[in-house]
Amino acid sequence: MRKDSTTVSRTRNEVTRLDRTRVAMWSGPRNISTALMYSFENRHDCHATDEPLYASFLLNSGTPHPGAEEVIEKNETDVGKIIATLTGPIPDEKQIWYQKHMCHHIPEDSDISWIDDFKNCFLIRNPRDVLLSLSKITDSIDVLSTGLPQQITIFRHVIKSSGKIPPVIDSEDVLEDPESILSVLCESIGIPFSQRMLSWDPGPRSCDGLWGKYWYDSVWKSSGFSPPSSKEGELSEHIHSVLEESKMIYQELRDMRIRT
Repeated sequence: MRKDSTTVSRTRNEVTRLDRTRVAMWSGPRNISTALMYSFENRHDCHATDEPLYASFLLNSGTPHPGAEEVIEKNETDVGKIIATLTGPIPDEKQIWYQKHMCHHIPEDSDISWIDDFKNCFLIRNPRDVLLSLSKITDSIDVLSTGLPQQITIFRHVIKSSGKIPPVIDSEDVLEDPESILSVLCESIGIPFSQRMLSWDPGPRSCDGLWGKYWYDSVWKSSGFSPPSSKEGELSEHIHSVLEESKMIYQELRDMRIRT
């Protein structure tokens, strides 16, 4: 059996301290972003934060999400203060801080240089599946609803600022072979892979935002990554046009994805 690299048998004094690492995982909606957060949060060395810019996004966009008033009231909405926290000390003296971000929560044309010292990673999903899922929730859908235009903007910023192509993972690849994809992802951001990333206890977790009660029912029933399944349904004529625009951006990102 493969050994968990974070639990190698050494005394506490023999373990070489890892550099502190902030991981920003940039995703669009209707993806496996929460499951991936659980994967990282289940490590002993990792603190996880759930969509820290969500309350600010709700306040400034007026998007009518379930529980929006409560989210705004009980979470920080000042972007400057949020950034100061996210770039400050890692909580609980952990070595890794995993931050789950939705690309569309970043204000348009805002300065995102604060992410330049992060290990920025990108989670993508076939836009047809995203749009099928979104169409069951709302009729108000455009290409921005997929998060892809915002995602490619952040992706290009990271390349320009770092001079390197950041890791991109496709949700389908993760679900088909989570151990291989997550192992390569961890290697690419300079942290050891842990077997604990492959499963977790079902139910709510301490890292959940208070909006979990509205959105996380299915992932709370999970204990790991489930095999991918085909998505059934038909797209309307309008959404087909959104799909065509989305596919071009998705393919650009997919061409850069991690392969094993």
